[in-house]
Amino acid sequence: MATRSRKAAPASSRRPLVLLAVGALAGAGVAAAGLVSGPAHNGALPPDVVALVNREPIRAEDYARMVQALANDKRDPLTDADRRHVLDRLIEEELLVQRGLALGLARQDLRLRADLTSTVIDSVVADVSERQPDDDELSAFYEANRDFFAGPGRVRVRQVFVRVTTPTDPAAAGRAEQAARRLRAGESFDAVTAELGDAPLTPLPNAVLPPAKLRDYLGPTALRAALDLEVGEVSDPVRSGAGYHVLQVVEKQPDAQPPLADIRPQVVAEFRRRAGERALRAYLDALRANADVVLAEPLP
Repeated sequence: MATRSRKAAPASSRRPLVLLAVGALAGAGVAAAGLVSGPAHNGALPPDVVALVNREPIRAEDYARMVQALANDKRDPLTDADRRHVLDRLIEEELLVQRGLALGLARQDLRLRADLTSTVIDSVVADVSERQPDDDELSAFYEANRDFFAGPGRVRVRQVFVRVTTPTDPAAAGRAEQAARRLRAGESFDAVTAELGDAPLTPLPNAVLPPAKLRDYLGPTALRAALDLEVGEVSDPVRSGAGYHVLQVVEKQPDAQPPLADIRPQVVAEFRRRAGERALRAYLDALRANADVVLAEPLP
């Protein structure tokens, strides 16, 4: 029989909703058949069960966790009445779960459907996504995915900056377009800058910079334009809040390839993420293969 996981939480949390979703996994079919018919259990309970509610077990582990949570909140030692109170609450919770299933809430409530889906996914990927790969596995994974883990390269850019004084400044736009044409024609960058450019608020350093640092000087729009350029290429004027940027890439350095030892936690996290994706895909494919799925033809 599938197990449920109950965690101590304040009354204001979404605990009942999540528990209803987990309960749906364990007993949707039984609930639909009518759980209210009463227990059919004779004799002692299993050692890991403290109660049966319409044949559904309340696990000793869950009861002990709730008792401990109550003990942590009380200054005085727990009494038998306290322990009975905990068990009564778990029984009532189970009854509400069963009633919710019988009413079809697992299908009707959008939040509950989302919680139910997340619960199933978490249960499928939990084992593989928490497994620690050994050194050989991790090295092979890193070698096969070096490009994925490569850090951004660096670029040296220079610009002719033309300041704008009004939201629409045709004179400034004209100067920027003229600067781009003259640079593409091979004129001296310094000469074009001196004749047509203005001093930017934050002058670009004459150095190769990572994209994150270059963004501080150019802003996001001009940065994207710069990263699309090849070495020596000149951009069209790029408008920012302060003015127009005519950009030219002087130098590009390739993406960095960090050693595995330097980024091991990042590689482990990606290894686990992909393992979880593969496990979930296989699980979904198996469910689909064993399901009776009928599609509308043609689709609306």
